[in-house]
Amino acid sequence: MTAVITLCSEARLDHVRRQQAFLQSVPVRRVVVWLDAEPPPPFSGAVVRHVPPGPHGMRLAAGRNEGARAAGAADLLVFLDADCLPGPELLARYRSAAGAHPDALLCGPVTYLRSGVTPSRVDALPALTAPHPARPAPPPGETVVAGPDDYRLFWSLSFAVTAPTWEALGGFDEAYEGYGGEDTDLAWTARKAAVPLVWVGGAHAYHQYHPTSSPPWQHLDDILRNGRLFAARWGFWPMQGWLDAFAEAGAIEHTPTGWQRVRNSGSMFG
Repeated sequence: MTAVITLCSEARLDHVRRQQAFLQSVPVRRVVVWLDAEPPPPFSGAVVRHVPPGPHGMRLAAGRNEGARAAGAADLLVFLDADCLPGPELLARYRSAAGAHPDALLCGPVTYLRSGVTPSRVDALPALTAPHPARPAPPPGETVVAGPDDYRLFWSLSFAVTAPTWEALGGFDEAYEGYGGEDTDLAWTARKAAVPLVWVGGAHAYHQYHPTSSPPWQHLDDILRNGRLFAARWGFWPMQGWLDAFAEAGAIEHTPTGWQRVRNSGSMFG
């Protein structure tokens, strides 16, 4: 059995409703983990769990771990972010790849949909396919084992893993709260444990449009806190492009103990 695990909040409720509608006719165990403080709304046919925010914000790592626990006896765990739609072959391609690479972290291509593009049927998705160029996108049916430097390209918005490999990895580190870092930490945990990272051709996900900012100013303090946690563990700071942008804007500075806000910058940035 396959389980599809999704994190959700009020801000992404419309996206998740569309995603769940796309999955309703598929024989999978659907798990929705609600991350807001308020009780979750109903999600027809899905197992619903509630992981309220912690002291530093939404608990994405803890939410994904709870989703995996709620998957029950599923032998394949597919993690799909709230704003992602599953392509018509996503689950079949992940299952096939899991058969060939049962000990791997499996990642499919992601297409970012433009503003105003809101598909209402799964069969409308293939015509929209345009995988993000930052990561490999093998032809459908093919898999490519990533090199050691490619673990930095792991994105948690769409990935799959067998239940035994999930147990071997130990899940996400729940010390991460708020935005950023927990997915890169899982990737480096996999790298250290010699768990292969495998690109899965044809396992397409489609990211539904919503406004974003780059760098994400609203998450500046989360990125600094989680980045410091990551650096203490792995010896370098993740999310370097965003850190460089924050620094260029004068919001943060690099000190002997790592990145931190520029004194008195709090009222001006983020």
